[in-house]
Amino acid sequence: MAKTYKYDLIDKKLTKAEREEGTVFAPSFNTDGLIPAVAVHADTKEVLMVAWMNSDALKRTIDSGEAWYWSRSRDAMWHKGGTSGQIQKIIQIRTDCDQDVLQLLVIPEKEGACHVGYRSCFYRSVQSNDGNVTLKFEESEKVKND
Repeated sequence: MAKTYKYDLIDKKLTKAEREEGTVFAPSFNTDGLIPAVAVHADTKEVLMVAWMNSDALKRTIDSGEAWYWSRSRDAMWHKGGTSGQIQKIIQIRTDCDQDVLQLLVIPEKEGACHVGYRSCFYRSVQSNDGNVTLKFEESEKVKND
């Protein structure tokens, strides 16, 4: 049986002023029904990852207090940490001025956010030297979660 929510996250038709300065939460999902979500460590302010949410993932996140995302590659709902143990506890959800991006302030239950094994998905930086563009590792060790 489908869960019934007490609120509606359908993109409401708001004026620019209402969307940018008002108190109505009206996330603006893209044409695929998705909205980008930036997970930020609530204590360190480090960007851990960027993922996508559909309205059901956002509703589950709000209701459960844990991060849920939409996996575009698997075409399925994804409870962050459901298998890895890297559950992200929600401290706060913010939206940008246009309500087309979400910021999730989270506390991870286990260190690490990246499926490759690093603390953050942003473990490499782009380097440019004489027209040669390469990647440099900024995290040298993978997280050990034994």
